[in-house]
Amino acid sequence: MNALALTLVLHTSLLASAPSYADALQDAKTNNRPLVVLVGADWCPGCISMKHSTIPTLQRNGKLHDVAFTMVNTDSEPELARKLMRGGSIPQLIVFSNTAQGWKRLQLTGAQSTSSVESLIEQARQMQTSEVHPVSTLIGAE
Repeated sequence: MNALALTLVLHTSLLASAPSYADALQDAKTNNRPLVVLVGADWCPGCISMKHSTIPTLQRNGKLHDVAFTMVNTDSEPELARKLMRGGSIPQLIVFSNTAQGWKRLQLTGAQSTSSVESLIEQARQMQTSEVHPVSTLIGAE
């Protein structure tokens, strides 16, 4: 029982430290790395699974180390969530990657396994270029 409690505390502390969207966006621009955004809500079962299982597993395994990661709550940040989302289903995991053709968007919708999210992030890393492009296509980059 103590191990379960410790695991829940660690998961909560990892997610509590997720930066705001504005901070993650700045990190992505400054450090030229993919921007990974989890859009969801506290009442959504798939979002809860992503927030409390999938994302913490990726964080523990170092898979979010070289990306800018944040979460956007549809209830507390509805305008930003609407701008980011494509379609109305949640959760949505959105990845913006700076490519040779400029910033490109990749997305997964619905609860996802750790391996599917890891594959999406790896795809974004492979697309990432060292050349810096304008970020006007990113939400909030104005």
